[in-house]
Amino acid sequence: MATHSRTLPLPGGSTMAGGTETETGPELGQVVEALELLLRRQPPTGPGERDGGEVGPSLEGSLRPETLRSNAAELEKRLRQAPDWESLRDLRRAVLARTPALAGGVANEAEPGWAAACGLLALLLCLKERLATLAAAASGAVGAGPGAAPPPSADTLSVGQTRAVGQALRAAVGLGLVPYLPPGVGQRPGPPAVSPAPPAARGARLRAAAAALAELTQHPALAGPLLTRHLGLLLASLCLLGHGPATHCEGVTEAERVQCQETLRHILDHVYQPLAVQELLVLQGRPKQGPPSPGVRTKPALVRAPAWLRVLCGQLLSERLLRPNGVQAVVRGIMEGTGGCAGAEAAAVDWRKCDAIAKILASCPQQCLSLEDYYSLVCPQVLDLLHMQDKLTARQFQRVATTTLLTMAKEHPQLAEKHLLRPLLAPLLRGSEAAELVVEDLLAGTVLVTETELSSCVEDVLKVYVVGNDSSSLLLGSLQSVLGVVFSLYSFAKQNVSYLRSLCQDILLWFLEKSEREVSLAVLEGFAGLGSSIHTLHPRCRFCVGSEGGATITVEETISDEDEALYQKVSAEQSRVESLVELLSHCQKCGLAGDFFIRCLKELTHVTAEDKEASNSDMMPGRSLLELEQYHAGQRRKLLVLQLVATLCENVSDTVFTDIAQVQEFVAATLQRACVSPAQGPGAAAEAQTLAMAMGLVAAILGGAVQLQSSDFAVLKQLVPWLEELSHTYPEPLTQELATDLRIAICTHGAVSPGTLGAAASGVLGKKPGTGAQSPAGALSPGSGQTPSQCSHSSPSGPRERNQGQRVCHKPGDAGSAPAPCASSTASAGLQELLVSAYDPQPPSRAAALRHLTSLITQRDPEAVQLQEKFLQVFLENLQHEDAFVYLSAIQGVALLSSEYPEQILPVLLAQYKCPAQSTEDTAAAITRMKLGEVLMRVTRALGDMVFQHREPLIQAFLRGARDPDSALRASSLSNLGELCQHLGFQLGAIIQEVTSCLTAIARTDPEAEVRRAAVHVVVLLLRGLSDKATEVLRDVLRDFYRLLKHVVRADPDGATVLHAQLALQELDTVMRKVLFPPQTLQKRIVVLP
Repeated sequence: MATHSRTLPLPGGSTMAGGTETETGPELGQVVEALELLLRRQPPTGPGERDGGEVGPSLEGSLRPETLRSNAAELEKRLRQAPDWESLRDLRRAVLARTPALAGGVANEAEPGWAAACGLLALLLCLKERLATLAAAASGAVGAGPGAAPPPSADTLSVGQTRAVGQALRAAVGLGLVPYLPPGVGQRPGPPAVSPAPPAARGARLRAAAAALAELTQHPALAGPLLTRHLGLLLASLCLLGHGPATHCEGVTEAERVQCQETLRHILDHVYQPLAVQELLVLQGRPKQGPPSPGVRTKPALVRAPAWLRVLCGQLLSERLLRPNGVQAVVRGIMEGTGGCAGAEAAAVDWRKCDAIAKILASCPQQCLSLEDYYSLVCPQVLDLLHMQDKLTARQFQRVATTTLLTMAKEHPQLAEKHLLRPLLAPLLRGSEAAELVVEDLLAGTVLVTETELSSCVEDVLKVYVVGNDSSSLLLGSLQSVLGVVFSLYSFAKQNVSYLRSLCQDILLWFLEKSEREVSLAVLEGFAGLGSSIHTLHPRCRFCVGSEGGATITVEETISDEDEALYQKVSAEQSRVESLVELLSHCQKCGLAGDFFIRCLKELTHVTAEDKEASNSDMMPGRSLLELEQYHAGQRRKLLVLQLVATLCENVSDTVFTDIAQVQEFVAATLQRACVSPAQGPGAAAEAQTLAMAMGLVAAILGGAVQLQSSDFAVLKQLVPWLEELSHTYPEPLTQELATDLRIAICTHGAVSPGTLGAAASGVLGKKPGTGAQSPAGALSPGSGQTPSQCSHSSPSGPRERNQGQRVCHKPGDAGSAPAPCASSTASAGLQELLVSAYDPQPPSRAAALRHLTSLITQRDPEAVQLQEKFLQVFLENLQHEDAFVYLSAIQGVALLSSEYPEQILPVLLAQYKCPAQSTEDTAAAITRMKLGEVLMRVTRALGDMVFQHREPLIQAFLRGARDPDSALRASSLSNLGELCQHLGFQLGAIIQEVTSCLTAIARTDPEAEVRRAAVHVVVLLLRGLSDKATEVLRDVLRDFYRLLKHVVRADPDGATVLHAQLALQELDTVMRKVLFPPQTLQKRIVVLP
């Protein structure tokens, strides 16, 4: 440091007092003792005084002028007379020699406060010089030995010495700086300090004290307590000396003011930046406050900072912001100091503070000449705030970063997109098919995006977009550019174990919810591969599982095998469709799933029309490569549409439609498809069933299932043109009639409700036919005894001219139906209608009738008990139906009827099961017998222990089925036999020989592997079920079983059959070991002697 008395300390080394370095000097304890002597307090003399009072802005309290004057005199006496303080006296004399201002203040007895401040500063400078000398002398000292704790450095202060130094610094600041600062500059709460010095001397004294304190900051032992507790007052003094008005700086030269400015910037650059921000904000002061409300008690207001200080603090804060890591320093400076976890949580909730910081960061300071330069400097630091690891401050920093990004995006969208959004989405953009990176030139296995980058990017997108929840066009557009990659990552995470799945799902759902409906639908089509509104993952890239539960994007190898490449492509498409359907399952409440389902149905209509045109036109044999490519692309799109519609129909629940408008669009799409391509060819039954359900849905709505308003009828009227066209062009008369009736009901707002609507609605709602839904205008009640066919209406009579036989009994030649039994006269009209509906050509109506008949049996309806034979006939005939919904309903009805009346029904079922397949209907008869086998097993389960009285007929029926020519029936019979043995508790009685012979013959000689497999499985069940009793029950056939199983293991070519045999041998081995080697048990017997 320069030795001239008028220069402030600047960054650099320091010299000893007098300009020479010494190795001897006063002990640290002597310097601290001198400080304590100068600050010694007198005992309180009045009741208002208290011990331990701290030095404040004034000299009031225990350090009164008399006390300071006596302490200074005592210190001078001690320095003159104590021989062991000679070195301290010499060092103090050298320090005062190079600081004339302090020397003059020490000698000024007229102002004890200023004299005490100068004395304290001189002693603190002596302490600083001595600490520096000790540190330099100990630089070459030998450290501690191995295993020993390192010794403290030579310039380390003890706890007591540190406390004394802190008190001295507080007193030096309170006596040397505070009295000479004008109001509003660095003031603390309390009454303003009154300076005893004349105005001409205030600037020089303030400069001398600030220079000494600034020099103390060069040693860490003194800089710590000084800057952490008194930085604000020191900065206020340097601001006043370097930049304040000349009236407050009298006696300070221009060179000294420049040095004050340099010292100010030096301290700000080297101090903890958040602390510097806090102190500058305090110096700047709060904005001008309005007058308080009347009657409200408020704290005494601080004097507002002068304008020059507010402007200067704003400039210095901007400089802190533009430094490296300046954004984090500003945020920490404003948000820190909340005090622990509770305070941090409170600060996170205080969104106003976070928004204020965001506005500060989004505003370009005046020092920055270019707005783009400012954004390029600040935006990377804003993105770094999203990656804070400290749990206490992470929420605050993330909120500030998110709010700042959104504010910048609103104020300067182009710059925000360039410097914020693109860097934020860079890892996802790197793997997109629209990436500028030439992926084809990279080697296979190259990692484009690491796991850390991808995970951090997805988390940041969630924080900014989803948590920020700002649906501006800029944010939605930027996110849409990477949405395809996010969906691919979601599909990948769905197949693997990754925490990214929920994050990607939240991002996708947020975009679909916030975007316009057309944009969302276009994006969903892009997910399915039907559109090009999004950029998916690059075809040469793929996701790989990361080591920490994330994923990486790597360049995959080119698959040379065409079959493998096709398999990978088909698997990827299947996975994409499944992921899309799962994503849509979360979008049903908002109606997006219903809208997308309707769009897929409309696309299916276009595909149907294109197929019809293609079949009608003659394809030219010689086509160009471009035409072939377009043709294959069209075929691929058709397959995708069919796959998507099938998956949606299978997985999306029945709540997909949320309003009448969506139902109308669904029905309109179905009607349009029926008009374009009537049900013909192999898929005619499915198309007719879909059309019937759609029209039945409209009939149910019109019949009162939904409370309709006038606006709903306006929506339904859009179906009238399609219904009219359908009533003239569809080939089936019943459908034409129903279309006409629906058109009449819609046009009359339900005032006219033709009778066919009730039957159509019952097929959808599952109601009892004949008790159809009433129209809002009022229909005949079910109790009136009239059926819907008896209701008259004003529709054209052409479609209704059919004979009454079609209404009561279907002809035997009708497709999908059997002759209907004519109901007896004892049956009511409702039951007659049920029996007739059991032969309805539409499977839903038929199944609904069968289930209603089953419920009558459960309720033991008297009419159903009388007509149990007729019910059995209806159920047995419906067993032959090809629709699963119908024959399963029939199986349920037969099983329930047999369990209720086993003595009458079970012999009939056994007789039909035993009859072999005949003529040309062998396959259909075998299928019917397998269905009967399922009925018999359900009856067996329902009977429980009562099945023993039917044991032999059941076993004989299944043994006979095991000899049937149809292999599927043989396997089914053996499976039923094994389950029956379990229900019987394997108590087969004398028929065990027949069972054994049948199983042995089939396992050895049957040509079908599945039949042999079933036979061996029955053996496994017998051995496993009998367990220890196997040697008793199977005593006569156990050897035959053993030889059979060994033969199967050695000679059978079917692996599954061999496995079953090995399992049976293990069971047999376990049983025999228990018999041959019974467990040894030790028992203690007590015999009482007589």
